[in-house]
Amino acid sequence: MPVLCSAKCGQNAVLKRPKTGDTLCKECFYWAFELEIHSTITNGKLFKKGDVVAIAASGGKDSTVLAYVLKTLNERYNYELKLVLLSIDEGITGYRDDSLKTVLENKDEYQMPLKILSYEQLYGWSMDKIVAEVGRKNNCTFCGVFRRQALDRGATLLNVDCIATGHNADDIAETVLMNILRGDVARLQRCVNIITITEGTIPRCKPLKYTYEKEIVMYAYFKKLNYFSTECVFAPNAYRGYARTFLKDLERLKPSSIMDIIHSGETMCIKENVKLPDIGVCTKCGFVSSQDICKACMLLEGLNRGLPKLGIGKSSKANKALAALPNSRLLNF
Repeated sequence: MPVLCSAKCGQNAVLKRPKTGDTLCKECFYWAFELEIHSTITNGKLFKKGDVVAIAASGGKDSTVLAYVLKTLNERYNYELKLVLLSIDEGITGYRDDSLKTVLENKDEYQMPLKILSYEQLYGWSMDKIVAEVGRKNNCTFCGVFRRQALDRGATLLNVDCIATGHNADDIAETVLMNILRGDVARLQRCVNIITITEGTIPRCKPLKYTYEKEIVMYAYFKKLNYFSTECVFAPNAYRGYARTFLKDLERLKPSSIMDIIHSGETMCIKENVKLPDIGVCTKCGFVSSQDICKACMLLEGLNRGLPKLGIGKSSKANKALAALPNSRLLNF
């Protein structure tokens, strides 16, 4: 016997929401999904009228849904935003080159300007070249650090007011778990912020902060959105994968675990006597850093000197190692 939509629209339900357990028809699911993201945007005051917003676009499900929903909500609620796509080409053969084809198709479909920046262009290294040097154990460290800075560089070139990223509820819960396991108090405090604002940098926001990954997949599926679904060829050994597996096990036992972990991160207090790093700018590249020399510059210097592991680990150890080298001057960009 067909189950009726719990929104009482009279239609048959076609899905059960992982987040709430509600059984809904497609149209009611679309409305609930979009309304929750609209509430996240308005309650968090993520944008101002007239803002130019760069959507960090990878071609994956999260950024594709984000671009589609922001376009929809911008028109429905008159946000008066100018939306642009910003993509970073890490130089991963068989992964990023294919996903960027999807971004180019979305650019035309959503009628948004697109800017693509590559690691090769910014740093003189592609991820394929980096992995050839460092192997597959610490490659995600390089990619994460370079990608974050590359987005800042691209946003500066585009002169935008804000960067919107596709981080969803699962991503944020995983990051909370990772920072607890690593004892990283500073990042634990920042990772749950819906807006990240650092003096001298362009703000970043997470409109999908409270949106479950499963629901993003369902929305993209029923809307027939064009997205790239292959996992990065270098990702299987990533530390995040272990946190993700643990989180999925928790979700199977208790679906609300994802939101519970996020709320725990939001309400966690830091003792007054705990010293947090001061955020400033790198003395070499001028981008945000908690050290005199940022992690990106340290990693890049190690690569250029043939010492790829120089910047991996604690910055204090890397600084000592760098100081011991002849001509210990980092490259200016």
